[in-house]
Amino acid sequence: MAIEMLYFAWVREKVGVGAERIDPPATVRTVADLIAWLAARSPGHAAAFAEPDRIRAAIDDRFVGVTAVIGDAREIALFPPVTGG
Repeated sequence: MAIEMLYFAWVREKVGVGAERIDPPATVRTVADLIAWLAARSPGHAAAFAEPDRIRAAIDDRFVGVTAVIGDAREIALFPPVTGG
């Protein structure tokens, strides 16, 4: 199951790319599983996902929580909490 990953803000800076195509193992079922799996991919990924509770996600353009099942997602975006005013 190939997924297009999109990274934004400091997540992108730490990972070192804004996007990548991944093929996680079948054991990666939720966004939380995905974040843990990604953290093991490289030192940059480890730095970006060192505090997984700070990461927000969207699956196919819909905001989701970390317990959301990935299913047959085509695109997943990971980013820090949105702030502004």
